Amino acid sequence: MKKILLTAMGCCALLASAQQVTVLKQSRLLQGVEGPAYYPQLNSSGTKLLFASGDNSSLKLYDYDMNVVTRVSADDASGIDARFAPDGSVYYVTQKRDAATNLIYRTGCRYDVATAKSSVVLEAQHGAVLPQIGTKGVAINGPRKAYKSAANIGTSVYTTGSKLVLTVGGRTRELQPVESFAGYLWASLSPDGTRVLFFAAGKGAVVCDLNGRVLAMLGQYEMPAWYNNDYVVAQHATDDGHQFTSSQIVLLKADGSFRHSLTTPASMTMQPTAAAGKIVYTTIDGNLYEMKIKIDE
Repeated sequence: MKKILLTAMGCCALLASAQQVTVLKQSRLLQGVEGPAYYPQLNSSGTKLLFASGDNSSLKLYDYDMNVVTRVSADDASGIDARFAPDGSVYYVTQKRDAATNLIYRTGCRYDVATAKSSVVLEAQHGAVLPQIGTKGVAINGPRKAYKSAANIGTSVYTTGSKLVLTVGGRTRELQPVESFAGYLWASLSPDGTRVLFFAAGKGAVVCDLNGRVLAMLGQYEMPAWYNNDYVVAQHATDDGHQFTSSQIVLLKADGSFRHSLTTPASMTMQPTAAAGKIVYTTIDGNLYEMKIKIDE
């Protein structure tokens, strides 16, 4: 009887300590104002949103305070890898196909939000051109040339192949926390700069420390992004080998101990970004949504 009572008490304690997630707000963004929109990216204060316009994935910026959408770049694919820098400016990569050689050349650009003007910071080159967002600045890395906004961009991370390229205290290392022959994607630093979140093909979302030591394997979730220091939002999608059959947004605890569905599999929601308590995501048809949640622990 005593054993049964202790077991029941333990179950009650477990239930009492379980996280409860409440959706406080879920609303459509820019309905009737913009066409299909993908790859949303919030700035750290949650006051501005980058997204790729569905026509040619050109880059646009939505200002929440002004309630205004600005086209940052009309160039093809400029909205896919666009990111906010620590100083609030926007870095993005454009691409153009050379008619003579049929090769694609990519150019690194910076957009000054205050003046609404863009400038080229890394001349066009053939091959992968990858943005690297640090805690103090930005780098754009190409196969032949690179750009840095400052000599010391702080702690930063990006992926190349099946490696994390991590810079801490001015020292850059290539790390491989988990084996993945198909490569890594979507690496980012936690808001406090102490951990790395990334996706490893075949392994799923992974959290590691700044030495590459694995802290948590979160499961088969794509496009993971930090919600705060303790939680992650991600996309959980299925497909039949040709097209998506379901996709939803999930909330995960960064230590792997908790999972909660924020949208249903049939909603076909994907590509989440989060900052300052906001979660923004899109649908397979390019409809942007904003969600706010409450987590009780």
